[in-house]
Amino acid sequence: MPQTSEINRQIVLAERPNGQPDENTLRMDMNEIPEPGANEMLVRTVYLSLDPYMRGRMNDAKSYAEPVAIGGVMTGQVVGQVATSNLDGYEAGDFVLSGSGWQDYAISDGTQVINLGKNPENPSWALGILGMPGYTAYAGLLKIGEPKPGETVVVAAAAGPVGATVGQIAKLKGCRVVGIAGGADKCAHVVENLGFDACIDHRADDMAAQLRVACPSGIDVYFENVGGKVLYAVLPLLNPFARMPVCGMVAWYNLPGLPEGPDMGPVIMGTILRMKVKMQGFIIFDSFPLSVYQEFAKDMTGWLKDGSVKYKEHMVEGLEKAPEAFNQLLVGGNFGKMVVKVD
Repeated sequence: MPQTSEINRQIVLAERPNGQPDENTLRMDMNEIPEPGANEMLVRTVYLSLDPYMRGRMNDAKSYAEPVAIGGVMTGQVVGQVATSNLDGYEAGDFVLSGSGWQDYAISDGTQVINLGKNPENPSWALGILGMPGYTAYAGLLKIGEPKPGETVVVAAAAGPVGATVGQIAKLKGCRVVGIAGGADKCAHVVENLGFDACIDHRADDMAAQLRVACPSGIDVYFENVGGKVLYAVLPLLNPFARMPVCGMVAWYNLPGLPEGPDMGPVIMGTILRMKVKMQGFIIFDSFPLSVYQEFAKDMTGWLKDGSVKYKEHMVEGLEKAPEAFNQLLVGGNFGKMVVKVD
C-alpha cells in the first residue's frame, strides 16, 4: 500500500536474526499518525537510507550504539518533509535530514535534525554523497588513510556509496586506485565512469592473483569495507607502513558465529606487526571533530559542482520493499547508494 495521510506504517524488529535476516525478522505494523506537542514537529518520510550498519543494530550485543529493541522501529536516516510544526526554525514544507527510521511519520524535537530548506536540489543526496556515506569516505581516507601522490590505494565494495567516493577522492589526491567489486558491470562502472585505474571482480576464482597483478608496487592504503576473502587477498600485498581505515565488515555481518576455515588471526596480526600497518576502526558519528565535517561539506560540494566526483543511486520504490532491499544490500545486490523512495 502507498503512503497515506491517515496511517503510519512502521517496520519493526520482530525477532533477532541468526545469520541472514529472513521473513520473520521484520514486520510492518499499522498505527495512528502521532500529533506533535509543544516544541515538536511531525516529519513525513520521503526517502529512507539503507546501510549495512543496520544489520548490527538487529543484534543484542555490545556496540557503539544501542540495539533496536524487539518491537522497535528499525533505525535509519531519512530525508523527510515537515508536515506540521510547533518548533521554531522549522515550517511545514521544509525538507529535513533526521533519524526517523523505517516509518512514514515521526515526531521530532529537532535534536540531531538538519533543515535542508524548502527546495533542495537533490534531497536524497543528503543520505549519500553529501551525508554519512560521503563523509565516511572522506574522513576515513584522508584522516586515517593519509594517501600520498603516487601511492596505491585499494578499496573494497568499490561500486558502493562509500567505496566509490573513496576511490574518486584518492584519484584527486594523485594515487593509483584499484577497486574490488562484485560483477563485470560494477567493475566496468568503477573504471569507465569513476576513473579508477583497475577493478577486480571478487567473484573471480583468481581474484587474489588479479589483485597482485593490479598492484605491482604493493598496497599503501586499503580502505576496508567487507572483510572476508578480500581482506585475505590484500594482506600479503601491504607495504611497510601501510594504512588501513576500517569502516565495515559486511562479508561477516550475517555470520552466526566464527567464520569457517582456518584461524586467520595469526596471519592478520603477524602482517600488522611485520609491515608496521596502521589499522584503525572508526564510526563516523564520533571519530572526528566538527571541523572535518566542515572541510568535507566544502570540498564535496565543490567536487560535485565541477564534476570531479560522480554519484550513483540505487532507488527502490515503496516502504514495503525495504526489508527485501536490505537483504540484497548485505549480499552486494545494490549498484550505488541504496535509498527507498517512501512517498
